[in-house]
Amino acid sequence: MTTFTLTQSAQAAEPVASIPYTSESASYHWASVDGVRVFYREAGPADAPVLVLLHGYPSSSRMWDSLIPLLADKYHVIAPDYPGFGRSDAPSLAAYAYTFDHLAETMATLLTQLHIDKYTLFMQDYGGPVGFRMILNAPQKLHGIIIQNANAYDEGLGAKWVNIAKYWKAPSEHPEQVDGFTGYEGTKQRHLGTSPHPERYNPDTWEDEFAALSRPGQREIQSALLLDYRNNVASYPKWQRWLKDNQPPMLVMWGKFDPSFIVPGALRYKDDVPGAEVHILEAGHFALDEQTEQMAGLTRAFMARIGVSQ
Repeated sequence: MTTFTLTQSAQAAEPVASIPYTSESASYHWASVDGVRVFYREAGPADAPVLVLLHGYPSSSRMWDSLIPLLADKYHVIAPDYPGFGRSDAPSLAAYAYTFDHLAETMATLLTQLHIDKYTLFMQDYGGPVGFRMILNAPQKLHGIIIQNANAYDEGLGAKWVNIAKYWKAPSEHPEQVDGFTGYEGTKQRHLGTSPHPERYNPDTWEDEFAALSRPGQREIQSALLLDYRNNVASYPKWQRWLKDNQPPMLVMWGKFDPSFIVPGALRYKDDVPGAEVHILEAGHFALDEQTEQMAGLTRAFMARIGVSQ
């Protein structure tokens, strides 16, 4: 296994001072996807290269609000909410199968309806298992991959996953795992992690996320997805094999204060895709909380390096 950490890319990120900020093109939409009303944010020129931002748990497309205006001058940015998250519909379990296979299918159908046939995926947390399924199901549509604390390796699983694995084996015997996963303190700690600078984190983020998790039906929805997460871990070898066989352009940005997905998971991407850029950031699970401008600069430099620019 690779034992080093990369913090600088071969091509320097665009200086923060030179990054244009624009919110003029931002718009907000709903689309009906197989009977589910899916919300998405959109910005940037319609004819520009497409960046699809896939959010994590328990967030929504709102997590990208600070990043989108730093990309929208050059890129057509689309940031959807999965069913059960954000402003998208949250059908009951009887009406919608909450699996990562189904979330990926819904996201892919949304992009098809929007006539998006080529894109770079920016995947955070749950965005990883959603995005990797989209990639393997339609690899011809992929231009590049951006990873932000989206795990695909056993080495990246933090200590808490030992207990979650007990829930996977016997869900009815371990309801405390769902309590912790959907509870207030767990929601807060996903942002703070082990950061030495908790004062830099806006409490509104976890307060809003916990409010969303407290809505009717959310416990059932999130329990189903937590149980299905075992299929993501089981899929790691398949995703790794695809990466090794195809060597896609890849940027990895990883907040090192994340206790859920730990740094060794970031380094493993470099083993399978030697050409990948790997950056270990002074940030947590939601790296945008602390490193918005740095991540915007790295993203723009990566997109330019792989030949994706307006």
